[in-house]
Amino acid sequence: MFVVGITGSIGCGKTTLSRIAKNLGFPVWDIDGWVRRLYCDKNFIAQVARAFPVAKCGDKIDKKLLRNIVFNNHQQLKKLESIVHPCLRQNLRIALHKSALQKGIVVIDAALLFELGWHKFCDCVILADAPYEVRKKRVMVRDKISALDFDRINDVQIPNDEKKLWADVVIDTYTSINLLTAQMALLFEELKKW
Repeated sequence: MFVVGITGSIGCGKTTLSRIAKNLGFPVWDIDGWVRRLYCDKNFIAQVARAFPVAKCGDKIDKKLLRNIVFNNHQQLKKLESIVHPCLRQNLRIALHKSALQKGIVVIDAALLFELGWHKFCDCVILADAPYEVRKKRVMVRDKISALDFDRINDVQIPNDEKKLWADVVIDTYTSINLLTAQMALLFEELKKW
């Protein structure tokens, strides 16, 4: 198994690159999807509700309220991460174990690939990149959030300029989907040879 990590700060186009990889026929482990599924798990919800009782809304967590709490207070963010990250690490261990004997390429789509230290499990790391203002506009439209909210989320991630030092490949996503698809197809053909 050859593991490719696709990462990038918020709004960089990481998900677009992962979608292209999936369309090219490669299995993609969507870490954001793993997180969404956690928020449907009763045990996880109970754990978050104990740590953030104000965010509990019936039998669910009000994710918007929780986001406001954690992105306004670094200690609260660390508290949430101490609940979420071990669950994600366990999911990754299971996925890696199940796939260990398979041949071919598998993709990990993770915004916090470097922050979680998961790059050490990757044979190649692709970094999605785009100018700050482009990223901000993308996220404000996509998530219907303010510029201030974008900055709060962006500020807790390692800056893309720093991530570029650790990535094997940097892809500028501020271009057409056709060009991105062609770039990814060529790159994955090369990765098959590694």
